[in-house]
Amino acid sequence: MDRKQFLKTCGLACFGGLAAMAVPAGCAPAKTMSSAIDGDNLVIPVSDFGDEATGYRKYIVVSNELLRFPICVFRHSNDEYAAVWMECSHMGAELQVFGDTLQCPAHGSEFSNLGAVRNGPADRALRKFPTAVENGFIKISLKKQ
Repeated sequence: MDRKQFLKTCGLACFGGLAAMAVPAGCAPAKTMSSAIDGDNLVIPVSDFGDEATGYRKYIVVSNELLRFPICVFRHSNDEYAAVWMECSHMGAELQVFGDTLQCPAHGSEFSNLGAVRNGPADRALRKFPTAVENGFIKISLKKQ
């Protein structure tokens, strides 16, 4: 195979791979949202987690232009939520969410939905944020602890 044919074949293979990855992502329900910061709190409506009729989401990924990384908010019950910073404590890569697990695409570290290390190389838990439910909103405190 000559160089031109090789580059053409590789280019088509890469394009096909990217297209195949985009299809499932486009079909998945959106679980990422932008949220406002009010004072020291990131605020999201409880209703964004769904209801009994439609079913509840396990988590929502929340971002804001002022935040360097998103925050993943896990729903444990009607009034219990856990909010964790989506920056890997090992080398600082942005984490991905898979069900109740946060995973680092760079080196494979895994964290629980409470931010605890499940699998290294990370050896420190994720940063957690206090949450409070008030008047139909989840308030995530961004104050340094």
